Amino acid sequence: MTIAALIVAAGRGTRAGGEQPKQWQPLAGRRVIDWTLAALSPFVSRTVLVLHPDDMALAPAGIEVTTGGATRRASVLNGLEHLAHTGTPPRYVLIHDAARATLPPAVVRDVLDALHAGAPAAAPALPVTDALWTGHEDYVTGTQDRTGLFAAQTPQGFDFASILTAHRAHEGDADDDVAIARAAHQPVTITQGHADNLKITHPGDIDRASRILGGQMDIRTGTGFDVHRFGPGDHCMLCGIAVPHERGLQGHSDADVGLHALADAIYGALAEGDIGRHFPPSDLQWKGAESHVFLRHAVRLATEKGFSISNMDITFLCERPKIGPQAQAMRAALSAITGVALDRISVKATTTERLGFTGREEGIAAQAVVTLVKPCA
Repeated sequence: MTIAALIVAAGRGTRAGGEQPKQWQPLAGRRVIDWTLAALSPFVSRTVLVLHPDDMALAPAGIEVTTGGATRRASVLNGLEHLAHTGTPPRYVLIHDAARATLPPAVVRDVLDALHAGAPAAAPALPVTDALWTGHEDYVTGTQDRTGLFAAQTPQGFDFASILTAHRAHEGDADDDVAIARAAHQPVTITQGHADNLKITHPGDIDRASRILGGQMDIRTGTGFDVHRFGPGDHCMLCGIAVPHERGLQGHSDADVGLHALADAIYGALAEGDIGRHFPPSDLQWKGAESHVFLRHAVRLATEKGFSISNMDITFLCERPKIGPQAQAMRAALSAITGVALDRISVKATTTERLGFTGREEGIAAQAVVTLVKPCA
């Protein structure tokens, strides 16, 4: 069931100030339009931007574009006709203002849920809660009852064929697409809007949108898993600690299964492969290396990409040596290596009830989970 996004971006946006229309102005490291596209892209299989003829070259690569008209309503109709005659028409269309760049995902989901439930049209709105006045020349002239009043937002979602028919039949202009749907006697379901779904209109709105977007985080979770067999030795290196044992762990480096799993978890969260990609075992300079080198590299790479480590959790799978007595020392060592606070580091262990290679005490396995965070640009 295909869903398309139709983003109206043909206006000049003069009230917002600036040297260019508001949809092209910088906002928290991107352009306004780029934030808008990113907010809708997870929900749709096709996106069409309706642009002013002078702005066609500004569109991001790979995005369908069509030209706008003299009014918003004309621009929307142009976009709908483009969807109807280019490729396969969608089942549903989300019509959205380019200037709503701080669109929360829940707002989109609620609109789509209403459409999937059978509503021919659905649009987000917030009940008006402030007192309403009428005024003239800076003086209050009266009050307005706010009962049953809603502040409309976008995206407004529609059965595509129905809204296209309504637009084609509509004469004159309209405040929004809900008005056109209602003029065609289509019922419109009100879904939950959001205070953060700001429409950038005035100069101060750019700053407000920046504050909203600044509160968003890029959160990444990575997992790591590693195994090393036992061999000759009198200790095992585990999370940077030499743990006494009648056998040691074998590997190209010092075989610290804990640090390897943690490093791989960080690399995984960054989509940067694994230890073998950064420290190939074929490279003899890493033979016998202390594994904190690998973990420090992973942490440094995360830092260079703007991430900090929120927490780390590692579980050893082994019968012996016993991890519990060494867990606090391991946590302290990990904190020293990574700079992560002690209360954000977990070290624990479990046996496999004498099952498998760990149950036979042939080696040790470790599983790690790491969460990385950074503010969205």
